[in-house]
Amino acid sequence: MAKVLPETETTLDSTPPREEQDDNTTMNQYLRNKKLVLDFLHSDLNSHLLQYHQNKVHLLKKCYFYLKFEPSHVCVRDQNNMMIFADILQIANPCQLQKIKKMGKKQTEIQLALLTELLEELEQGREELSHYVQICDVEAFLSQWDLNIKKVLKLSMFFKKLVSLEEPRRLHVKHSLVSQIHLGGALHPPITFSLYMKKPPIFDRIESFACQTWAQLKWSTESQEELHLERWQLEIKLVTDDSQTEPGHAHTQEVISNVCVINHLLPGRLYEFKVRRSYTPMLVYSQWHDCIILKTKTHPAEDAKEAPNLSLMRQPDEAAQQF
Repeated sequence: MAKVLPETETTLDSTPPREEQDDNTTMNQYLRNKKLVLDFLHSDLNSHLLQYHQNKVHLLKKCYFYLKFEPSHVCVRDQNNMMIFADILQIANPCQLQKIKKMGKKQTEIQLALLTELLEELEQGREELSHYVQICDVEAFLSQWDLNIKKVLKLSMFFKKLVSLEEPRRLHVKHSLVSQIHLGGALHPPITFSLYMKKPPIFDRIESFACQTWAQLKWSTESQEELHLERWQLEIKLVTDDSQTEPGHAHTQEVISNVCVINHLLPGRLYEFKVRRSYTPMLVYSQWHDCIILKTKTHPAEDAKEAPNLSLMRQPDEAAQQF
């Protein structure tokens, strides 16, 4: 006859030991916490995503930043006390406009510095968290959890801040841009100020070349703007070294096309070319310009050697602006 065990005894036999239960709970917590950090590393701190933002900030530092205000026109009274629709830029107080532009420049410098700092924090944080998830000792991992979950929350906040700072921001201005002389006693119109940017021109290293006495230069921007509507400043400089007694000469000229031909160059010499956007009254910040160095040919025959079929020899673009 089978022996019937007491109910308390069967319950004890089917329940895992307390120590084993604690181990399972600890392991589940370890796996759950580790997954949370790994998910964060694979999303916001993904290496490809951080590289994308690195490239974006690198380009931002080369961009041109401009002041924009809305509305661009206001109603004012003329000398005959008649209401006219005037361009704000034409009636703006020059001193106040300069103050606002300085504010825009300062804000841009701070914004770019913050972006650099945030990227450094995110890169360092990614490295530290990557080391943390490699800890295999469960107790050691969990003992550092509070510190590292705070780090995850902080880095998540930094990432959101990074994204928000990658676009030019509104300026909070207290200055009155239009003087009361033009307003004729009317209230100063509500004007909002903000910044916007344009991509830098970058030389086309293939389409830019030099022959014996002339060079063709071509550049473009990464944006889809109408390049033929823009104005550019091109600087041409003869490169000299200490062994040459002649002084190097340089000059700057304004160009209305993104392709131009520079004539009257010396054969067999190095020339440095720089391109930048032309100055406008609303420009507040620009710190970078592209540069290319080309060497003119010593003899016309050098062009023929590079292209045995004379019909294939490089010719200036027909649409290029000539100088």
